[in-house]
Amino acid sequence: MLRIAVLGCGRIGRMHAENIHAHPRAALAGVFDVVEGASREIAEKLGVTAFASADAVFASDQVDAVLIATSTPTHADFIEQAVAAGKPVLCEKPIDLSLDRVKACAARIAGTDVPIMLGFVRRFDKGHAAVRRAIEAGRIGAVHQVTITSRDPDIAPDAYIEVSGGIFRDMTIHDFDMARFIMGEEFKTVTAVGARLVSPALMDRCDDHDTVTVTMTTARGQQCVISNSRRAVYGYDQRIEAFGSGGMAISENHAETNMRLYGASGTDQAPPLLNFFIERYAQAFASEIDAFVDAVETGTAPAVGYEDGHKALVLAEAAILSVREGRTVHVKELD
Repeated sequence: MLRIAVLGCGRIGRMHAENIHAHPRAALAGVFDVVEGASREIAEKLGVTAFASADAVFASDQVDAVLIATSTPTHADFIEQAVAAGKPVLCEKPIDLSLDRVKACAARIAGTDVPIMLGFVRRFDKGHAAVRRAIEAGRIGAVHQVTITSRDPDIAPDAYIEVSGGIFRDMTIHDFDMARFIMGEEFKTVTAVGARLVSPALMDRCDDHDTVTVTMTTARGQQCVISNSRRAVYGYDQRIEAFGSGGMAISENHAETNMRLYGASGTDQAPPLLNFFIERYAQAFASEIDAFVDAVETGTAPAVGYEDGHKALVLAEAAILSVREGRTVHVKELD
């Protein structure tokens, strides 16, 4: 059994702790949060240790690996501590809000054989992964265009938005990783536009945007379009379309049920979409833990590694620069 400790007991940390606790080949070694009550609550619920500090987690011989679900500014520090302690690590995205800090962390952990996996959970969604497999099998021919739609059911609280690092680093970063995963190639140019349509006052205060569109191209001219909004009144909108010379593959939204209602007042009426990311990607989060355990047990490279986190952040920074300067940005300018 791989004994995994969870750092961070917020909403996503609690979910990870429960998934690890339920995993047949892993054990929850304990939890830690700077808010003592949060870690004590989940520790008591699952019958595990509430560690007094992060240092205690890394020093414990009862912990084989760590999952980092703390606030973003702690991620790089904890990755470095995990590597120094020889403990495999699964870290939520992003590695950091600063590209310089991500590069510095990479330099400090260079040459390590400690597995480092990044929490780009959407790669483990069955529908999204099936699109990638269809491409690899040649079922849609040569890929020409990828379209990614990702819209939250509602904007996060002001306090979260104010420290999020902005929509491109916080929200679109998942789509940047998904674009690389689906396309199977690196992008050469990034062109982005942003607007303040959902919460203009908050966006003005944070110098951020709540409605963005990104267009990216590969060296061969293949195109990817990402559409994001902080508020979709109909639920959590998550769709991927890959179009190629021989056809198209689509991963659709998930609703509460597959039922469709037909009657005198309307036809093809569907239930609401699943509310948010924990519900929508429940299967993917469980599969992510499975993939992490597999990588540690077999000594193989994790399915999504540190460099994937680095490259996604580079694309985010390119999008930010594109909006700021009103131009197409060549990725090589930033990396």
